Amino acid sequence: MFRQYRIRNYSFPLAGACILLATIGLLVIGSAQESYQSRQLVGMVIGIIAMVVLSLSDYTYLLHFRWIFYAGVCLLLAAVLVFGENIGGATRWITIAGIQFQPSDLMKLVLILFFSGFFAHYENRINSLWMILLTLVLAGIPLFLTLKEPDLSTTIATAAAFCVIMFAAGLSMKIVIGVLAVAIPAVLIVLNRLLNQPGIGEKNYQVLRILAWLHPTQYPEASMQQQNSIIAIGSGQLFGKGLNNDAINSVKNGNFISESQTDFIFAVAGEELGFAGCVLIVILELIIGLLCIRIAMRARDKAGALICIGMGSLILIQSTLNICVTTGLLPNTGITLPFVSYGNTSLVIFFAGIGVCLNVGLQPKKEYVPRRRGPGKAEVRKTYRYLP
Repeated sequence: MFRQYRIRNYSFPLAGACILLATIGLLVIGSAQESYQSRQLVGMVIGIIAMVVLSLSDYTYLLHFRWIFYAGVCLLLAAVLVFGENIGGATRWITIAGIQFQPSDLMKLVLILFFSGFFAHYENRINSLWMILLTLVLAGIPLFLTLKEPDLSTTIATAAAFCVIMFAAGLSMKIVIGVLAVAIPAVLIVLNRLLNQPGIGEKNYQVLRILAWLHPTQYPEASMQQQNSIIAIGSGQLFGKGLNNDAINSVKNGNFISESQTDFIFAVAGEELGFAGCVLIVILELIIGLLCIRIAMRARDKAGALICIGMGSLILIQSTLNICVTTGLLPNTGITLPFVSYGNTSLVIFFAGIGVCLNVGLQPKKEYVPRRRGPGKAEVRKTYRYLP
């Protein structure tokens, strides 16, 4: 089973960066909410085990079951809307056999695996009209179910990663430019009309978040979370106030940041680890994403390359959204920071996705190298060697 794998093809830097980032997250979570630290540790151990197991499991075998995975996650997302638990005004969690988890997190990995195999199988037809329409329908079903929870942030991040996968699969640049030329003005027009409607912020909390981001002084209650996050990050200065500090002037200790262990964990890191800690987290997220893309460049087939591109782009997109929200560069979307924020489902799924990428790296593409049997011999035999 493992005969075709070579230890030198195992991306230890990628695995190490994930474990290091998760360890930093574990420490920051313990400082933000100590009661959640032990649960996160359990999720981290399970995630590392999943990563190791999947890194040694042939990804092509997993892709044989992509339709089953796809149907299963769609059923789970639909079940959430019917039987899910409403927490904080959102129905995103479901409990099965005593285990509570978020199917929307599982959906991210399943869609990456599904469309990687799907696009690899229909590589030569991806630019046909019927294939584009079929693809949009297949992607739209789970994304719509996620949006109905409601979970707009996960929908945006997953949709963006899906677009990257589709472009990497060979979608024509003409189609991409045409879609952008229509979509960007349309989105701007819709947002402009929404934002200029009197009282719209009272009816739609998503619009209210945009208004609070644009005009924080006019919407102090809605913008308070982000403003406190910015203050916390700035107060950490270069090296922070230290983990588990009891400083009176701490924004975190004063409970001025809600859900500090999840969506706004970067604010806690900024306050307690300072600018240096924030830079370290950003660099690790960037390294993980780029290492996934590097593996994609050496993948032996299209499906393997798309899996790594999908995981790399998802991590980079989700990290960017979370950090931009906590620093006030984007409206509050409520999305977690990969490997750092509290959440066992998210942590295990990201580790599992990295495990699949590691397996892709264990099976690099080969190049044909003609080799003569001996000095002066004209006969050539076929041999192969792994690309460096």
